[in-house]
Amino acid sequence: MTAPLKIAIAGLGTVGGGVVKALAERGDELFARAGRKIEIVGVSARDPKKARGFAVSGFTADPVALASGNADVIVELIGGEDGVALALVEAALANKKHVVTANKALLAKHGRKLALLAEKNGVQLKFEAAVAGGIPIVKTLREALISQPVNAVKGILNGTCNYILTEMETSGAPFAEVLAEAQRLGYAEADPALDVGGGDTAHKLALLSTLAFGVVPDTGSMTVEGISAITPEDIGFAREFGFRIKLLGVARRTKSGIDQKVHLSMVRARSPLAHVEGAANAVLVDAGAAGSFFFSGRGAGEAPTASAVIADIVEVARGAFAPVFGRPADTLESKPTAAGSTVSAWYLRFEVLDLPGVLAEIAGHLSQAKVSIESMIQRGRAHGEPVSIVMITHETAQDSVERALKAIAGSDKVRARPCMIPMEAA
Repeated sequence: MTAPLKIAIAGLGTVGGGVVKALAERGDELFARAGRKIEIVGVSARDPKKARGFAVSGFTADPVALASGNADVIVELIGGEDGVALALVEAALANKKHVVTANKALLAKHGRKLALLAEKNGVQLKFEAAVAGGIPIVKTLREALISQPVNAVKGILNGTCNYILTEMETSGAPFAEVLAEAQRLGYAEADPALDVGGGDTAHKLALLSTLAFGVVPDTGSMTVEGISAITPEDIGFAREFGFRIKLLGVARRTKSGIDQKVHLSMVRARSPLAHVEGAANAVLVDAGAAGSFFFSGRGAGEAPTASAVIADIVEVARGAFAPVFGRPADTLESKPTAAGSTVSAWYLRFEVLDLPGVLAEIAGHLSQAKVSIESMIQRGRAHGEPVSIVMITHETAQDSVERALKAIAGSDKVRARPCMIPMEAA
């Protein structure tokens, strides 16, 4: 009989607790799928005496000590890009123990280094739970969509942001009010900066880009924007034009390299991404001749994330081996794309004083930058008071639009920074 697979879990929060409970409740079925029993032989948590609703044994105060114990697999659910999480994963891989993690920040910063260490020591480093919770997008990009080059990956990768944007659209309430309600309900952290600032999405996009394009995980060269500047007015105008506003992580192949951005996007109402509601996640993959593939589901929470962790553990139990990112880590490349290279149609909103000549001044700056307008909405007549002018441009390079907006923002008739949002084709 095959010996049990021994695992040690570092971190017994929502996800760690979900893993423990699922192993206890579904042990026989997982045994049948894995071909061997999965046995917890060690755990580490900040408070070993905390009531969790399940029984565990083998507590150690030092998570890194798990790496030198008798476990075959270390499950890292601590979080954080450095510190204890990094020390534990490095120690485990160096000691030739497999690692399963949900830590996107860690891999976005140290992914190539850790992958090299895993491959050198002949062990697995698996991270399905690090991107989009229970959606099996990591396995799909690493193993399934490999016959044709991937052209683009687009995703709604942060449930907090999608929840806020959905509620703003439904209620008409401003960002700050909806954020406060999301915090009260537990959808947003007390310090929501990583989520609403786009950083969490950037971590996940970096990993998707590595899987899809073979580039080194890197958030440093990414353009990252959050959602705090969005207004109910923008959401209303988007609806009039037949779009919805979503925070997307977008990575696409271009002539000059791989373009990676996290930003608010106007998504056509008929696109599957437009119909992703609340705290859900979704990923759209353009796999060239193989076609387009859409994946959606719960991107966080105990059950979906624990399910992804257990799927990785079962793969290790089966003896499945593959390079961490689907190709040898020493072949990963750096392919940055110059800022301003994005070509798109753009949503532009200007808050201006309702005075003669304002529209002509804006049109003049746009013309000088070779930005042409496809459609326009002008609201209200309140002489001398602020009103909104909204435009959709034809496809134009990002740097041309930014040059025009910089000139327009210098006008004494413009009362706020112009809003600029790209229009996503799908």
